[in-house]
Amino acid sequence: MAFVTGHTRTDTPQGQARHDGEEPGEDLEEAEPELDWAALAAFPGTLVFYMGVRALAQIAESLIAAGRPAGEPAAVIERGTLPGQRVVSGTLRTIAGVAHEARVQAPAITIVGAVAELSDELGWLTQGPLAGRTVAVTRARAQASDLVRRLEELGATVAQAPVIRTRALPGPPIDPTPYDLICLTSPNAVDALFERLDDGARPRGDARSLAGARIAAIGPGTARALREHGIVADIVPERFVAESLVRELAGVEIRRALVARAREARDVLPDALRERGVEVDIVALYETVAEPLSESALARAREADYITFTSSSTVRFFFEAVSAHPSERAEDGHPAAGAAGALSPSTRIVSIGPVTSIALREHGLEPHLEAERHDIDGLIDALLVDLAASP
Repeated sequence: MAFVTGHTRTDTPQGQARHDGEEPGEDLEEAEPELDWAALAAFPGTLVFYMGVRALAQIAESLIAAGRPAGEPAAVIERGTLPGQRVVSGTLRTIAGVAHEARVQAPAITIVGAVAELSDELGWLTQGPLAGRTVAVTRARAQASDLVRRLEELGATVAQAPVIRTRALPGPPIDPTPYDLICLTSPNAVDALFERLDDGARPRGDARSLAGARIAAIGPGTARALREHGIVADIVPERFVAESLVRELAGVEIRRALVARAREARDVLPDALRERGVEVDIVALYETVAEPLSESALARAREADYITFTSSSTVRFFFEAVSAHPSERAEDGHPAAGAAGALSPSTRIVSIGPVTSIALREHGLEPHLEAERHDIDGLIDALLVDLAASP
């Protein structure tokens, strides 16, 4: 097997592939030095050309002119191994026309040889239920990896538009021993708590410091983060909102509670506990701040088939980003503002739960979907159900 660049001039920027995957504008016939077409035509194995989509017709003509059989199988693989992978096939004589008809674009490779007959195997990537759909993810990049991976495994093209990031807040060590209940509201709160956990008797961050308290977690992600630190949560509500945790704690005897959370979190849980006479300490361990977003990343998110919001913070900062880069689709020729210009009319809005949905409505957008389970699994289930119901 021989691997051949479709462009032979490598000493100038015009002859090199750009970072965004576009083909260089250099014509093959202008490149120097010229490829040894006679040697390539006589090569007994498979030829693989990369960076050669625009020059495909000339590559095929040059090989045929040098003696390569015109009827030899050929195939072009676009976006290989990625969710949008496509394979088109033909012969050496026809492959350029087939690729042009199919509007194949870079990045792509061209295969010439008997192996190209194995088109079914070349198209090995299973087309999942979200194939052909673009899903925008607005959550913080550090927390988005699992959602992005799951979406790509289902065939989606993911438009990452992280409009938020989390930042740990400084503070003194936290001694958990006075508390008989410790409530954690997110995986970020878990990680930040262990950074500051110190009962004075054990090394900082030692899970044994929590032995005397019940541990409550809002959501499976928070419970999973606790398990990574060696703690199994005692209480995980069926619905992953503060109101559900309040109901779960109704029959639990509590004297003093620690609520570890974000700076901007709601007061539903601490207020409910205080109404029962519980002494509540709130510790803000981190805050959510805006993540600068490029105009191109925001544009991809606004035109996606689906856009996902996983917290009220993602909603708030998404609209801040929209305000910084208003839409150009307004009918009167001026940038559209507010909800009317925030998203493409065809984009379907996916909310992870009722709190996020309220934030969307406050900004003038009604979510098309709300996850029944307020976690990543529930979000994906809602997407799949909606897609199955679409015409």
